[in-house]
Amino acid sequence: MNDHTPSQSSPGYVGAIAPHGGTLINRLLRGDMAEAAREMALGLKAIILSPMNVSDVELIATGALSPLTGFMGPADYHSVVYDMHLVNGLPWTIPITLPVDEETANEIKTGQSVALAEPAPDGNTHLMGVLEVSDKYTYYKNIEAELVYRTTEDKHPGVARLYRQGNVLLAGDIWLFDLPLAAKTEFPELRHTPAQTRRLFARAGWRRIVGFQTRNPIHRAHEYIQKTALEIVDGLFLHPLVGETKEDDIPADVRIESYQAILRDYYPPDRVLLGVFPAAMRYAGPREAIFHAIARKNYGCTHFIVGRDHAGVKGYYGSFDAHYIFDEFDKEAIGIIPLFFDNTFYCRKCGGIVSAKTCPHDESEHVTLSGTQVREMLERGEMLPEEFTRPEVSQVLIEGMKRKKNAKTG
Repeated sequence: MNDHTPSQSSPGYVGAIAPHGGTLINRLLRGDMAEAAREMALGLKAIILSPMNVSDVELIATGALSPLTGFMGPADYHSVVYDMHLVNGLPWTIPITLPVDEETANEIKTGQSVALAEPAPDGNTHLMGVLEVSDKYTYYKNIEAELVYRTTEDKHPGVARLYRQGNVLLAGDIWLFDLPLAAKTEFPELRHTPAQTRRLFARAGWRRIVGFQTRNPIHRAHEYIQKTALEIVDGLFLHPLVGETKEDDIPADVRIESYQAILRDYYPPDRVLLGVFPAAMRYAGPREAIFHAIARKNYGCTHFIVGRDHAGVKGYYGSFDAHYIFDEFDKEAIGIIPLFFDNTFYCRKCGGIVSAKTCPHDESEHVTLSGTQVREMLERGEMLPEEFTRPEVSQVLIEGMKRKKNAKTG
């Protein structure tokens, strides 16, 4: 593998902003080299990846997590957890690791290679690539929970997942000869790699691109924020996350349908690109805001929208902690420009979408709905208020929730 593998990065990049670290990583093997790696993987011990790790290997391989070339070793892990930087000094806030149980770890020696696989629908496993194991090490889950998630409570979905995972971390570079099954079956036409988005932006003549991260359908407040940002940039990259989320989050296929509905009728088609972000949600709040921004920088975005309680969950973070954390980093080292937005809503007295910064009126004039209220209305088949979301979106969500309910009962 070492003597005849391609360059770990592309020879250059297209777009107005350099990838994080200056080079767009590429760990995807092609042609004869892919077939040789596949043959080798058949004879290796296979590590069955969790859904989050499946997302991670796709993001690493395509360069979305540049400059990472694999799963973090102990030096980078500790530097990220404690100092929010890689050992080389680059800002990085989320540990990207491969946990295994102790029994599996005992069967693996440093220096050997293992196959990376995922469960397949037919009950077999799907081989994707190879990990060259450079290290294996233990770690303290409670410390990672406290520093990364700001809580040790297992009611937090990210912390609960951390506590469930293995006690040993494998480190090393990866090479993929095949992308995850989801890359071929879930929104393949929207699964643009960073190299592809950079070419698309260049082709459109966009030099200033704002990225928007979401795991929810777009409501009127999102629309207001996006269109406000569009006033100062050339294009919007609407980039919803489609990896693993909480059970009560609206399914990705329903969300994508709702995005397409609102883009079709309410956005200029030559100024928006819809793509999917194949990451898992970690719900790490402020740290995940930095992580999401850096990933969008790798996709070629020059600006990134950070709203209220970005990547938050159940009140674990302050409403604007995801804004404040950017002050802890050197702006040039982060590279992408954050656009901070306050909470936005429809005000009956103002007669439009406003924010806490621009509306002088009492909350009784505001049209706001909690996530629970939205889900309950949709489950009852009720249209959401037009001041809250477009009717086309409501209709898509009602039908999607009905399909989800029928699938559970059927």
